[in-house]
Amino acid sequence: MLALAVGIIAFSSPAIAQPFTQAGFEAYLQKVAARARAEGVSERAIASGLSGLTINERVVALDRPQAYDPNSVPPPFEPYRREHVDAARIAGGQRTYASSASLIPAVEAKYGVPGEILVAIWGHETNYGSFMGGFDTIRSLATLAYEGRRRELFEDELVASLKMLDRGVSRSQLTGSWAGAIGNPQFLPSVWLRVAQDGDGNGTRDIWNSRADTLASIAAYFQSAGWRKGEPWGLPAYVPAGFDRDSLKTQLVSPRCPRVFARHSQWRTIAEWKALGVRPQRLVSDDTMASLFEPDGPGKTAYLLTGNYRVILDYNCSNYYALSVGLLADEIRR
Repeated sequence: MLALAVGIIAFSSPAIAQPFTQAGFEAYLQKVAARARAEGVSERAIASGLSGLTINERVVALDRPQAYDPNSVPPPFEPYRREHVDAARIAGGQRTYASSASLIPAVEAKYGVPGEILVAIWGHETNYGSFMGGFDTIRSLATLAYEGRRRELFEDELVASLKMLDRGVSRSQLTGSWAGAIGNPQFLPSVWLRVAQDGDGNGTRDIWNSRADTLASIAAYFQSAGWRKGEPWGLPAYVPAGFDRDSLKTQLVSPRCPRVFARHSQWRTIAEWKALGVRPQRLVSDDTMASLFEPDGPGKTAYLLTGNYRVILDYNCSNYYALSVGLLADEIRR
């Protein structure tokens, strides 16, 4: 761990240029402790979580490239697809799906989410549990909250991680990504508190070691986000030459991830898309609502995306992430 007990470490970004000291960090953690105490967190959990923490410079450095660039242009999707829906990940997903055959039907019946979608999320997040990250979750969250660029988000998650200690999660178990995501599904602590499930009925919600808990927890997340049972996430479609795309551009501005949703067309039923000459490449009900998305532009693969695609976006608000999850799920079930 990096001790910053003396001196001043300066981190800079386009939005923030601020000195950080270990003394300032510790003073900030006292404020977090007071908030946690007010929200019912025990003194034991506060001491276990916050005692002896130091700033993690590496976490701040990793967070800097995440800053929003309003002038960035989306890269092409096809290279991303080749990397994330590759033969190894497909094979791993098919093995994981097969080895989970005793669990998946009950999860599907309870939550209404297809098993291949659950396994595809697991594959994208941690390569089916092979890499869940090695950062100290509480130290990462405390560092990012103190740094301040997204203090509200990370302070909320820091307090949530302390609540996890009160619910029986061990301090050593709280490791994961540099940004605080944990376990097989890479939940943030607040998500674990809200939706993690005891899928195997042993009295714990173990998203690190239990396959049953992992699958049920992802399914509960999707159910809570509005997954529609029996509806596909989307499907490839043929778009005719000379198609008038301008008349179908969305006029809505989403309050969440606006640039992601701005790339989608207006909503139409599948029957209406067919009447416009857009042909879905798989069977789907004519009354299903869908938007058109051409990630690499006209003449390349196009997709008709349903409301369930937007549920995947709720998990990670990236078109390419959501598309690759859907495509990987299709390959897993094939």
